[in-house]
Amino acid sequence: MRFHKCLAIAVVWLDLHSGIAQSFPVARVSKQPTAESEFSNLRRKAETGDIAAQYMLGNVYVNGSSVPRNYRAAARWYSAAAAQASASAQFMLGYLFEHGLGVSQDYAEAAQYYRAAAVQGHVIAANNLAGLYQHGRGVRKDVDQAVEWYRASSEHGDSIAQCNLASMYLLGRDVPRNYNEAARWLRAAAEQGFAVAENNLAFMYYTGLGVPRDYDQAAEWTRRAAEQGYVIAKTDLGYLYEQGKGVPLDYVSAYMWYSLGAVGGDSRASHQLKDLSKLMSRKQIADAKNRASSGAQQWGKITDFPGVEMSGTSFIPSH
Repeated sequence: MRFHKCLAIAVVWLDLHSGIAQSFPVARVSKQPTAESEFSNLRRKAETGDIAAQYMLGNVYVNGSSVPRNYRAAARWYSAAAAQASASAQFMLGYLFEHGLGVSQDYAEAAQYYRAAAVQGHVIAANNLAGLYQHGRGVRKDVDQAVEWYRASSEHGDSIAQCNLASMYLLGRDVPRNYNEAARWLRAAAEQGFAVAENNLAFMYYTGLGVPRDYDQAAEWTRRAAEQGYVIAKTDLGYLYEQGKGVPLDYVSAYMWYSLGAVGGDSRASHQLKDLSKLMSRKQIADAKNRASSGAQQWGKITDFPGVEMSGTSFIPSH
């Protein structure tokens, strides 16, 4: 089991297509126009200075739904709405500057727009602004400002900010270690169903950091993350079954979860499979493979969490 650090990033959920997490920030909008006439009407409204239309038109160009994706055009319309103090447009414009989409990459500009949105209560902008302060991008590195903005976003329920804040306290990066605070914010994110936080909270229960050591709780939170398709958690759950910690000692279940972790690309799972197979009968291995094949339909989804990297100590012995 490993602790995974959540990096400050923008994660976007756009209400179109399948609604899957995209690689750009949150932009919750009403139904996008799809017909050419609707697009024309939206553009006419935007050209009259209608702030909502300007923001929505920017989203249309970012999404590439009814028109080809065009970040430059998106930046133009977000700029128009941002000039009228639209926090959502300021946030999106900040993201475009941070990542150089449709505009020249400029962290200072990104910070300016994130701040404008954050002071209006935009929680994801606050998280992203914190990340810029934490790493000194576009602004002077300022850990106090980073913590302040992470906390502002966390207190309004943003799970990524909660995980970022927990990471700082758990790892003691630029702030004193505080396992209680780390556990507090990981729990807040985990209770929202954020798989990375669920698995990290399991780590804390496994080690007894910030919470009483409790293998049952470690297994429960690991299982929640694994069943969401989080690859790292699948391997960790396999390890708990192999050790009989928080779950019954069960090599078949361990082998099954390791198999799912290995398919997802976790090298630790591949090593564990090789060692565990030496302790199992052919029948047990066959049963485990059959269960893994069935489990792949239910839990085989590989869930990607942009901005998350592995960090910390693994309880699985190194090879």
